[in-house]
Amino acid sequence: MNDTKLRARKSNTKSRAKSKDLRLEPQQARSRESERKLLKAAAEVLGQHGVEGATIPRIAAHAGLTPGSIYRRFPDKEVLLETVILGILERQDERMRTGMTPEMSAQIPLPVFAENLIGNLLLSYRANAGLMRAMQQFARASANQEFRRKVSMLEVRTFRRLVDLFLATAKKIAHPQPRIAVSMGLMMSISTLHEFILHTSDPKAWKGLVPRDDQALKRELTRAFLLYLGAP
Repeated sequence: MNDTKLRARKSNTKSRAKSKDLRLEPQQARSRESERKLLKAAAEVLGQHGVEGATIPRIAAHAGLTPGSIYRRFPDKEVLLETVILGILERQDERMRTGMTPEMSAQIPLPVFAENLIGNLLLSYRANAGLMRAMQQFARASANQEFRRKVSMLEVRTFRRLVDLFLATAKKIAHPQPRIAVSMGLMMSISTLHEFILHTSDPKAWKGLVPRDDQALKRELTRAFLLYLGAP
């Protein structure tokens, strides 16, 4: 084959490949958008109806898809919910990584930073209580050890980033072990929110034993956290 024909064949091959790529791009974009809608719908259904109520038909209806289209992407409900939960935790970790830096938190007075953080945690728990409760239930009951390992890794990594933000103000912490103090203090605050918001079935029964509203709860959690750290 002479050089002219060879070059022409190569050119035609490249043109066909390029044309195929151009046809695939819109299809791939639609597929990604469809999966994004599906995962968003699955998270919303999980938060509204819990693990048992997050059925494939219900998720499909919420996403405007057919159950068959879901099964073409995910073999079963468990794999779908695993993907949803890991995606939520990965985005949470990424926000923590790219949001406030230790250098930025060091410029904020520790009492102000603690109050804002605990307030934001409280608001997040209130707004996402159903989803957080379902995520916790699903992860604890899962027999997929690799999934549980990834969940734990993401939760611990996000928590470490949070501890590092507080340690930027370590000079203001009187506790002899600042890292342990911040970690334990945060665990106590988060555990209280878990119990009080996610797992207390009858809050009225605790009247007079717990803060009367969220503002008072934020105030008491912040006070306890700062006192434990020995912060001024």
